[in-house]
Amino acid sequence: MSFAAAPRRPAGREAGSKRRRSPLGIAVAVVAALVLLLFLLAQFWTEVLWFTQLGFQDVLWTEWGTRAALFVGGFLVMGGLVFLSLSLAYRSRPIYAPSTPEQATLDQYREAVEPLRKVVTVAGPAVIGFFAGAAASSQWSTVLLAMNSVPFGTDDPQYGMDISFFVFTLPVLRFVVGFLMAAVIIAGIGALATHYLYGGLRIGAGAGNGPRTTKAARVQLSVTAAVLMLLIGANYWLDRYSLLTSTGDKFDGASYADVNAVIPSKAILTGVAILVALLFVLTAIRGNWRLPAIGVGLMVVSAIAIGGIYPAVVQRFQVAPNAQEFEAEYIQRNIDATKTAFGLDDVEAANYDAKTQAEAGALRADADTTASIRLLDPQIVSPTFRQLQQNKQYYNFQETLSVDRYMIDGESRDTVIAVRELNLAGLGASQRNWVNDHTVYTHGYGVVAAYGNQIGPGGQPAFYEGDIPSVGSLPEYEPRIYFSPDSTQYSIVGAPEGTQPWEFDYPDDEAGGQVNNTFGAEDGAVAGPSVGSFGTKLLYALKFGSEQILFSDRVTADSQIVYDRSPRDRVAKVAPYLTLDGKVYPAVVDGRVKWIVDGYTTTNSYPYSASRPLDEATQDTLTVNSQSVAALAPQQVNYIRNSVKATVDAYDGSVDLYAWDTEDPVLKAWNNVFPTSLQPISEISGDLMSHLRYPEDMFKVQRSLLTSYHVDDAREFFSGQDFWNVPRDPTVRGAGTKPFQPPYYLTLQMPGQEAPAFSLMTTFIPGGNSDREILTGFLAVDAEAGSTAGVKSESYGKLRLLELPRNATVPGPGQVQNTFDSDPTVSNELNILSRGNSTVIHGNLLTLPVGGGLLYVQPVYVQASEGTKFPLLRKVLVNFGDQVGFADTLDEALNQVFGGESGADAGDAGGEVLPEIPTDGETTPPADGTDTGTGTTPGTGTENPEARAQLDQALQAASQAIKDGQAALAEGDFAAYGESQERLQTALESAIAAEQQLGDTPTP
Repeated sequence: MSFAAAPRRPAGREAGSKRRRSPLGIAVAVVAALVLLLFLLAQFWTEVLWFTQLGFQDVLWTEWGTRAALFVGGFLVMGGLVFLSLSLAYRSRPIYAPSTPEQATLDQYREAVEPLRKVVTVAGPAVIGFFAGAAASSQWSTVLLAMNSVPFGTDDPQYGMDISFFVFTLPVLRFVVGFLMAAVIIAGIGALATHYLYGGLRIGAGAGNGPRTTKAARVQLSVTAAVLMLLIGANYWLDRYSLLTSTGDKFDGASYADVNAVIPSKAILTGVAILVALLFVLTAIRGNWRLPAIGVGLMVVSAIAIGGIYPAVVQRFQVAPNAQEFEAEYIQRNIDATKTAFGLDDVEAANYDAKTQAEAGALRADADTTASIRLLDPQIVSPTFRQLQQNKQYYNFQETLSVDRYMIDGESRDTVIAVRELNLAGLGASQRNWVNDHTVYTHGYGVVAAYGNQIGPGGQPAFYEGDIPSVGSLPEYEPRIYFSPDSTQYSIVGAPEGTQPWEFDYPDDEAGGQVNNTFGAEDGAVAGPSVGSFGTKLLYALKFGSEQILFSDRVTADSQIVYDRSPRDRVAKVAPYLTLDGKVYPAVVDGRVKWIVDGYTTTNSYPYSASRPLDEATQDTLTVNSQSVAALAPQQVNYIRNSVKATVDAYDGSVDLYAWDTEDPVLKAWNNVFPTSLQPISEISGDLMSHLRYPEDMFKVQRSLLTSYHVDDAREFFSGQDFWNVPRDPTVRGAGTKPFQPPYYLTLQMPGQEAPAFSLMTTFIPGGNSDREILTGFLAVDAEAGSTAGVKSESYGKLRLLELPRNATVPGPGQVQNTFDSDPTVSNELNILSRGNSTVIHGNLLTLPVGGGLLYVQPVYVQASEGTKFPLLRKVLVNFGDQVGFADTLDEALNQVFGGESGADAGDAGGEVLPEIPTDGETTPPADGTDTGTGTTPGTGTENPEARAQLDQALQAASQAIKDGQAALAEGDFAAYGESQERLQTALESAIAAEQQLGDTPTP
């Protein structure tokens, strides 16, 4: 017989003696604690200041309060259960353990553990509780949604329960059950180990074959096991509901086998788990382990036979041979739920028997659409904007510009717009210091806008707003840009009244080289927290690791610190419940530059709806190749709504959140959580409303679903023979898999539509593994929200789908691009343009349903291969059916395709137009607005007009020679063919000579 634990006396000194503490040690500990507290305050209190300044402090306190409560709850539940389990097991240990070889071996472990027992008993549960609390706190949004849930008003087709149960309640129930299971398992393991170590539980045979457990151990372990069985049963019961959001091979949601085999088996397993729990309770009372052992075995066998084998047999031998009939009802549930969850239940689908033969005057009925066809590619022209409107090296534009529409002279004009952002990287090394980086260069300046459907001199954009100070056709606005996507560093702005301004505003020769400004001096604006006190200076100096904040004379009592300046980041912080669109775009609204951000509410818990990964569904050329468009983080969703429109003021950084989809139950729940965050749609001004648009990522998710869910019939859906794909972007050059073609904004009039509307469009090609790229569908959504304050346009968000006949052979984007590249005339002229130091760039390939068919339009840009490089629009490609047009203007190319007369004028029908504002290196255009016909290529000095005329004439001669040669070959007239080749060679030599003269133009 051995002692379970022996008392130990304190060693080395008398029990009552006191250890003398070192004053130095105490001082070091206090200083370390203060430093740690300061660093914590530098991270947490500065967040409070930031949110408070924006007026969203309730969001911060609600989130932090919920996180703290869940952390404490998780810590107490997990840590408390483990501590209680260990304490009960130790206190109920036998005083004397039976003398057995097993216990003799454990004696040495008990001796080793005993000195650390109290530490382990307290510290162990505390550490486990800490991690459990952290895990619990991460579920703050799940808990808040459950506590503030609102009904969807729609019942699921299986249980007849409101969808809100699955979206709001079920996730929190699963979290609670899973958390408690983990806590009980860990507590049970701790109790089991303690009882075994101190003799309450024996594995080997004892003397006289006595009981292997003490009564206390038996009761504790039995009750723990019974609770675990009940939780397992609850988990089985909840599995019945989770099946409705499961992912299957053919479709998502519960299938025939799930409904008729898995759901009943989960109910049976729930009953078995409850039975086993009762057997464990019986063991705690009567002391017989045999019955619960049999029960656990029965549960394992049931889980394998009832939960696994039976559903597999039903699926294999009953469903699989008759899958189309058996699964039809459940596929239909999936189709209906998916369309509702993704806003596809009101798609206006129509058959479109597209013509492939171009006829003269075919575009007469589409004159407004034709006049609005966009030639300026926002993915390509950023370098051109930079060269012509950057003004100084410390400014820059986004890599991908934005498409919007503005009322110019009473007419809505499609516009490519960009903000002139601050770019500190453009400063020289000698200019980079703390004073310049954080107090002098604090903001960008103004916007630049160009007509989307017109061409300026020499192929440059036709600007109507720009320059510094800003001039042009837009109404007067605040041009200073303190907040923008590329503003990453903090700035210190503001100064006492009467102080000489030191913030650089813009360069100006008349003002001695530059104009300075003080933020808020004129209007008292606030853009960031005050850093006037010593305490806030210290905290921000620690936060940014910059002692200059503490010691600089430019940080005064009137100073504000501006940080977290990216509009997308600001919205993400004040609305952490939203998924944000990858594209942030600017608009001049009510005298301010506003960044507009689209916010989505999402869930992956909508019954029977198809689940899609957002990052894959929204991936295209822009997210892969452009730094201006953010790729969405991986997230599975089966429900999405564009529920919030957010704006960020580029001047003062203020954030406004507008409840856009007022019927969205998820947004209603979040509005209950944060009642002061959202503004009603009635607060949206008419000017702002006119610049809100249908978001790209929402459209991309919907088009990815429509590749399959344009099929309404369950049996046709099962066969999948009519599934589509989104085409790959044919303008991306090089080997390998190309990204998907992005959707494009443009003004168009769909068949059946009363008038043209600003729209977002995409195309579809056949699905499967075929490489045959013909057009199967065309999708457009009305992207214009209207212009009435507080009133959304009735047609906004209307999806219109044109389905082409299944036996049609209308070429898709890939085929059209191949036609352009292989056309002899086109390829020869592009080869001419790309000779020397030039590079040809193919712009976006637009598709428009006009003329009774599908019209493709692609601008062609040319830029230098080295040195100063920026693309200029030189040619336009057009395709309709088998006809190809290639000319200097879209209007000419359309006439080539449609028998010499398209029937409508394109936006560039009048030829080149002078910009309405001066550009770098260019003088102001004539006051009467007349077109001189000779552009100036900015950045290269004055262009040689004679050389330009010679080049144009040579290119036309080469084009005619190629056509004559092809005609001669067709007729077998080799003499005429030889003569045409001589003319072609002469024209090429003349073109090369003209290019050399243009390239030798001196730079001033």
